[in-house]
Amino acid sequence: MAFITSKSLFCYKAMPFGLKNAEATYQRLVNKMFHDQIGRNVEVYVDDMLVKSKKDDYHLADLKETFQALRRYNMKLNPAKCVFGVPSGKFLGFMVSQRGIEANPDKIKAILEMSPPKTVREVQSLTGKAAALNRFVSRSTDKCLPFFKTLRKAFQWTEECQQAFEELKVYLTSPPLLSPSQTGEELYLYLAVSASAVSSALIRKKEHIQKPVYYTSRALKGAEERYTNMEKLAFALLIASRKLRPYFQAHSIIVMTDYPIRKAMNKLDAAGRLVQWSLEMSEFDIDYRPRTAIKAQALADFIAEFTHPLKEDEQSKEDEAWTVNIDGSSTKEMSGAGVIFVSPEKDKFETLTVKSNSQLIVGQVKGEYEAKEDRMKKYLTVVKDLLAHFKKVELLQIPREDNVAADRLARLASSGIEIDGFIEIQGRPSTEEEIVNSITVNTMWMSPIIRYLKEGTLPADRTEAHKLRIRASHFQLLGDILYKMGFSRPHLRCLSPEEANYSIREVHEGICGNHLGARSLAHKLTRAGYYWPSLLHDATQYVKTYDKCQRFANIPRVPPEEITPITSPWPFAQWGLDIMGPFSVGTKQAKFLVVAIDYFTKWVEAEPLATISEKNIKSFVWKAVICRFGIPRVLISDNGKQFDNGPFREMCSQLNIKNHYSSPRHPQANGQVEVTNRTLLKQIKTRLEGAKTMWVEELPSVLWAY
Repeated sequence: MAFITSKSLFCYKAMPFGLKNAEATYQRLVNKMFHDQIGRNVEVYVDDMLVKSKKDDYHLADLKETFQALRRYNMKLNPAKCVFGVPSGKFLGFMVSQRGIEANPDKIKAILEMSPPKTVREVQSLTGKAAALNRFVSRSTDKCLPFFKTLRKAFQWTEECQQAFEELKVYLTSPPLLSPSQTGEELYLYLAVSASAVSSALIRKKEHIQKPVYYTSRALKGAEERYTNMEKLAFALLIASRKLRPYFQAHSIIVMTDYPIRKAMNKLDAAGRLVQWSLEMSEFDIDYRPRTAIKAQALADFIAEFTHPLKEDEQSKEDEAWTVNIDGSSTKEMSGAGVIFVSPEKDKFETLTVKSNSQLIVGQVKGEYEAKEDRMKKYLTVVKDLLAHFKKVELLQIPREDNVAADRLARLASSGIEIDGFIEIQGRPSTEEEIVNSITVNTMWMSPIIRYLKEGTLPADRTEAHKLRIRASHFQLLGDILYKMGFSRPHLRCLSPEEANYSIREVHEGICGNHLGARSLAHKLTRAGYYWPSLLHDATQYVKTYDKCQRFANIPRVPPEEITPITSPWPFAQWGLDIMGPFSVGTKQAKFLVVAIDYFTKWVEAEPLATISEKNIKSFVWKAVICRFGIPRVLISDNGKQFDNGPFREMCSQLNIKNHYSSPRHPQANGQVEVTNRTLLKQIKTRLEGAKTMWVEELPSVLWAY
């Protein structure tokens, strides 16, 4: 950097702090200083340096080597910020130790000590603190979604927000320990999709134990929420590849999924965004494998990619029996493992089927075996008392291989594997049950105005009261009906939401309706003497979603045919067809030329014809294209009757060939054929000059030269 003064031109001899490139220049310097140590016993990022040693005996030698490099470049350290000989420490805002990477306790403490937010600014502070821990929080967007909703409209801290706030605190009391990846190893990626967010978890395997490396999550916005489930899964993979690009570049990534993501993105007729995402991720080494059992509970809340809503025929019936699977084994810790489901609604079930692989348990409950131990007698008494509450109980003994679900936790407990993940407890059903015949009382927009004009009632808030006075001055109450006053028009009757919806439908599609546009519809309702605040907005939304108006509207510059891409994926898959002529009558009365060109290789086939009948064109396509080069995928032509007719379409349909037709009177839509025609015509004219009737004999030479 240099600057000019009245005396001379001055420039810095060394890069000063505060400039845009200062950080990059400093990083280049430290990389040069420790180029022999980085990755071996030193990690450095700008002014954060970490000296690491595998053994205590090596640490002094590593420090000596580092200090020599610092002295060589005359670099000074701040003693107040230096710590030596510690098993763990803060580096780049994280706690780094031999065990792995942990979240900064100070950042966790800041959230745990927070009280429920009372203002928008406090919610923003909460989301900012949570964002700093996103790497450690599985599906963080789903957990923090209620907080984001409070920022979109008037602030209101609901029970849903409070519950999410408490669950986040519980999660952060035991955050997962992240494991750093090792050079050359394979990493595993799990995907999760919900209605409002996509998430991923990057996992590494160490001694058959799954350890999390990184969690990512992103909220869906706008049109992204309307993606199909398959597109959401592909989008989750794309977001993971962008956020975890260094991992994707340095490692082979194995995506664990039961859905055909690779096939969906590589389909020839896939959506444009899927093709674009596939191209963006083509630089990475990504493989796809079916999901296997989750080990060590490292992904306890990452158990599903997406949940399908239950269909009516899949709903549980009242007379169906609930099944309880019991594991009869004992673990090395002298304890069993089980799963308990507790219903907050205290539901009662009258029929129960109990399945166990333990012959002893089933026999004792049925009375076939005697319980001799005092403890077993007490357990048996409690079980019989509980079973007495059911009308019908069926006990079945099943083989151990049929009781894998109940046996899995017992085997996990007896394996001695350290459980380093976070287990979420599903306290309520995944779907809220709708209450039959429920009545919701909505406050209409007119209610505050009517109360003020009738009773003089104002809101307690001064600002809201002032706004209501100003707004009510434009209205008048005649009887029990509210009217909107106007200076140059009659009073307009105010309508409730139900009345407004009926009025829009009647004026737009009723007896006298003529399917007006949004603005005209709003003006007609006003002329009819009606008013509500969102009149224009409601009219616009109604017209936008009305089927007939969208299908038969006069849309400017809309193409007469559906626009389709003309790129060819492989040789001889897409051919263009066209007819040239009439020319001077040649051999065998030929005066027309039918031309076919392959869009990929630009190979041309042509045949002179005396007449351009449907039969001749069909015969040309069969002999010159299909029999020689195989069945194509697409045929592109103009809208002439020779190509757009029943027999030709039937032949293409039988062979699974798609017919694409260019826009009428717009030959540029089939430009590849038009360019070929122009070239052939020019070469024929050049060769023949005056002998125009010899074009049939000269055609093979022209095609060979082309």
